[in-house]
Amino acid sequence: MAPKDLRDFLALMENKGDLLRIEDEVDIHLEMTEIGQQTTRQGGPALLFESPRGHTTPVGLNLFGSKERMASALGVEDLEEIADRLRGYLKPPSGAGLGEALGILGKIAHAKRFFPKTIRKAPCQEVVLEGENATLDILPIPTMWPGDAAPFVCFTQVITKDPETGTRNVGAYRLQKFDDKTLGMHWQLHKDGKRHQEGAKKRGERMEVAVALGGPPAAMYAATAPLPPGIDEYLFAGFLQDSPLEMVKAKSVDLEVPARAEYIIEGWVDPEETRIEGPFGDHTGYYSHPGPYPVLHLTAITHRKNPIYPHILVGKPLQEDWFLGYATERFFLPLIQLLVPEIVDWHFPPEGVFHNALLVSINKEYAGQARKVIHAIWGIGMLSMTKLVVVVDGDIDVQNPSEAVFHALANTDAARDLIVDTGAIDVLDHSTPVEGFGGKVGVDATRGMEGENLVRPWPGQVDMDPKVTERLQPLLKKLGLIS
Repeated sequence: MAPKDLRDFLALMENKGDLLRIEDEVDIHLEMTEIGQQTTRQGGPALLFESPRGHTTPVGLNLFGSKERMASALGVEDLEEIADRLRGYLKPPSGAGLGEALGILGKIAHAKRFFPKTIRKAPCQEVVLEGENATLDILPIPTMWPGDAAPFVCFTQVITKDPETGTRNVGAYRLQKFDDKTLGMHWQLHKDGKRHQEGAKKRGERMEVAVALGGPPAAMYAATAPLPPGIDEYLFAGFLQDSPLEMVKAKSVDLEVPARAEYIIEGWVDPEETRIEGPFGDHTGYYSHPGPYPVLHLTAITHRKNPIYPHILVGKPLQEDWFLGYATERFFLPLIQLLVPEIVDWHFPPEGVFHNALLVSINKEYAGQARKVIHAIWGIGMLSMTKLVVVVDGDIDVQNPSEAVFHALANTDAARDLIVDTGAIDVLDHSTPVEGFGGKVGVDATRGMEGENLVRPWPGQVDMDPKVTERLQPLLKKLGLIS
């Protein structure tokens, strides 16, 4: 069973011996970052800073900072369990018969039980601060890096509605604290929050916003997931935790918010108003450039009694955010395989900071198939921004980047196997001449075959006879050479 909220999750981690309570006073300015990144890189536990300097509210960090903790947050032993559940929903019918059609209808009916449900009284509104009583100063918002412009709220669920359709979007956008009443709204060019802002601008309307902090871990993760347009992140959270997400009407804006969140920040955005936001030490490992972004004007803060402030580190890898990205990699593989069925597996190595590098293995059946896969990836949603796509054969383990890179370097002829193109690039990428547009490279690192300009035969790979390997296992263990 998935944890019902952040407190439930922390209790679960503590029972597993995977939570460290830090009673010593630690400064929210830089010091938490250093402790947090050292812990993550050494495979350490979740952290609860019980005495943040200048505040009485504990700060949670490294909450999702391992594959095991990421799975526990969603109530499974292994993230592949959720990927397999998704495959069950996405599997197309095997034929046009009545049985297959009824099976699809049954899945749709079953999915309705994941729809968010509204309740009247919620823990997230145990304390209500509105108007002049609402101040961002009650939040222990850390400053992560020396060059950051200000403290940033990072582990967010930013809730907005499409002004035309009323469809909800939830995004994990960073928020710069300008003062005790305003925040910078860093929704980027390709994000749904930005699209909602543009819709409000066309209508000449203010845009209502709510920001949830904490709550069910499934909801905290779902805000980071690159879902297709129109799919409610909180419906996806219900699927992940195998039960509907409880929601409650916000106090000062016409939005519903997670009932078991620790904090809810409510306010409005004038779509015509911007303020310079940044710089910020981002997940790219570099400071993102300052730029004009919308401003959230605070109208209310609600929170639980004795709240916990959830925080997350981003920066030069390895940081906690990579494990959220790893979950996305596993969960979305079935969807990508539905569109590009020859894909066996894929992997975003930490060094690629998500948009810089993707390793893909495929079952290759015809000449040029790797190129087809590269172009397909560049045509799918946020994958279109991937700067480097390396395609290897299906028997290569892309979860082992060392193995994948070895074969890529060995199999690639630069004159034949490189695709250089231009297109949309993540706006956080600092290397391009202009923001959001630049070059990308596809690499066909599969074994050559007839029809791909081969003159010489492709050589066999050097490997030991598996019978010899198996025969020597007992001796190797006896000698202590393997475990």
